Amino acid sequence: MADELRILEHPSLRRPVLIAAFRGWNDGGQGASLAGGFLAKSWEAERFAEIDPEGFYDFSSTRPHVSLVDGMTRRIDWPENAFFHAPLPHTDRDAVLLLGIEPGLRWRGFTELVLELARELGVELLVSLGALLADVPHTRPAPVTGSASDPDLVHELGLSTSRYEGPTGIVGVLHDAFRQAEIPSVSLWAAVPHYVSLTPSPRAAQALCARLGDLLDAEIDTSELEEAANTYAEQVSEAVAADEDTQSYVEELEQRVDEAGEDVEIPSGDALAAELARFLREHEARRREEEGPSD
Repeated sequence: MADELRILEHPSLRRPVLIAAFRGWNDGGQGASLAGGFLAKSWEAERFAEIDPEGFYDFSSTRPHVSLVDGMTRRIDWPENAFFHAPLPHTDRDAVLLLGIEPGLRWRGFTELVLELARELGVELLVSLGALLADVPHTRPAPVTGSASDPDLVHELGLSTSRYEGPTGIVGVLHDAFRQAEIPSVSLWAAVPHYVSLTPSPRAAQALCARLGDLLDAEIDTSELEEAANTYAEQVSEAVAADEDTQSYVEELEQRVDEAGEDVEIPSGDALAAELARFLREHEARRREEEGPSD
């Protein structure tokens, strides 16, 4: 198993916090992966480790991509999970970013590798970023909910204790492993409008980064995401205006959010379970489409 974790260098870190974002079920509207990629770019994070994908994916369902280099050489890009490190802005600690794709196989083995590296680095806190589809309008800030494994952390950071029961993803498995290892963990989820599920949501990414900054007392400049979020809202509004029923539905959502104010309803465990079921159905449909008709 040690060979599956490739250490490219051993950085010296200050009170590191591990921030994880995965593409897959945990990533409605690509809100979490957009946020993770934005943080890596804006912090100029350096790659220092990776997990060999060979034992963690069924490549017939999570397929590698072929790309051209200089328009001539064909290169295979495999599904990956990589670790990056960077100083947390204006703090006395460092960030470790785990960015990749939710594995399809051997979740416990995958989690053990992440936990092994976290222990080696002296990680003091795990923060996972996620996004799910919900009944929220694209014209309002994306609501973010946070939960923590440790009761003291719940009180200190103004979060909640997760009461969700049902199907889970790699994020849930990671949090359980870190809880058993007595490493505190926090889970942040942004809500994404379900009627634009195929459109990347910079608004969700912005909300996650802002909440992360508050959580870690770190200054995160999200102006680039804010600009992208405004463009996103304008483009979606144009598309919505073309359909009277959808327009009416969005207006109803806006009214509901405006009336609720800060008490806007956060997606429930039932919503998470429904989203997982939807993702699995779509994943299976894509797999059958890629494989084509059988003889």
